Amino acid sequence: MKAKILEKFEALYGAGASLYASAGRINLIGEHTDYNGGYVFPGAIDKGIMAAFKLNGTDKVRAFSLDYNEEAVFGLNEEDKPAQAWACYIFGVCRETIKRGGTVKGFDTVFAGDVPLGAGLSSSAALESCFAFALNDAFGNNIDKFELAKIGQSTEHNYCGVNCGIMDQFASCFGKAGCLIRLNCKTLEYKYFPFNPKGYKLVLVDSCVKHELASSAYNFRRQSCERAAAAIKKNHPEVDFLSDCKRVWLDEVRDQITPEDFLRAEYVIGEVQRVLDVCDALERGDYEIVGEMMYQTHFGMSKLYEVSCEELDFLNKLARRVGVTGSRVMGGGFGGCTINLVKDELYDEFVAAAKKEFAAAFGHEPKIYDVVISDGARKIA
Repeated sequence: MKAKILEKFEALYGAGASLYASAGRINLIGEHTDYNGGYVFPGAIDKGIMAAFKLNGTDKVRAFSLDYNEEAVFGLNEEDKPAQAWACYIFGVCRETIKRGGTVKGFDTVFAGDVPLGAGLSSSAALESCFAFALNDAFGNNIDKFELAKIGQSTEHNYCGVNCGIMDQFASCFGKAGCLIRLNCKTLEYKYFPFNPKGYKLVLVDSCVKHELASSAYNFRRQSCERAAAAIKKNHPEVDFLSDCKRVWLDEVRDQITPEDFLRAEYVIGEVQRVLDVCDALERGDYEIVGEMMYQTHFGMSKLYEVSCEELDFLNKLARRVGVTGSRVMGGGFGGCTINLVKDELYDEFVAAAKKEFAAAFGHEPKIYDVVISDGARKIA
């Protein structure tokens, strides 16, 4: 990928480009906890976005996407927003940097990515973080990493129409090889935890399906959580989010909320604790406990939060039967990937079984992605 990017850059814009990169991300555990003020536990991965970048001495940006085989040229004022959706990410990062007092002038860039699209690995955050880091470095703006992550988040909100949380951009900016990051979504405090699973592989199995329920179902679940938290708050005024709640406090209001709201809240309170349990297990190097917590999360997402689907439950059960250490749906649900912690000696058997049995059940093979926890946004050369 690096050679292709540099070759295209030299053909279009000449020599002398610098290279920047940023990463996609996985989330090992901590799903649907972000908007409930809880913990998430992401890490940057060895798949992401790479960009050749060079100042051009004008007030225009010339950007070429290798993946789309298309160029966009745009100015840096609000009215200059480009027509191409992919270019809006770069434009948005420029505008959000300027809004924060940073310097941005014209530049040329060629970029490409190897983040699988639609697999829930956040290729958009990788793109935003790559260019936020590049602009900050090239213009010496001295914007800190937290603000770089917020630049990406604000780009999604203001230029791409996605009201996302901070986790994806945070992981892309703060990612560190061999470490996962526990982020408190209420306070934004974070801590690195070692993730060096010798004898194991981290494997994503992409069902290649996405059910239409996802967006409306997400909103309904968020409302359930807010209703449950509001009911608990009447007895415990210090509660702002479900992450502030003890499990017994939920039992106190069982007859004041719907059975559905109770199940949603039960899952979230349990998931917040599972993140903490996984962190403790990693500090001991106990990957068996990590795996068991992953299975518990899948059960909760399937039976309590009800955001799994037939395909993902099938993959989870298959993983358990083959002897995979840990497996769960990753992301919002209703399709996408399972994330699996697989012993090296079981890897071939697991992948073969997943491909064969899933295809027999659903008519197509899943895609398999091995991932390694890697560094986030950085300058390569």
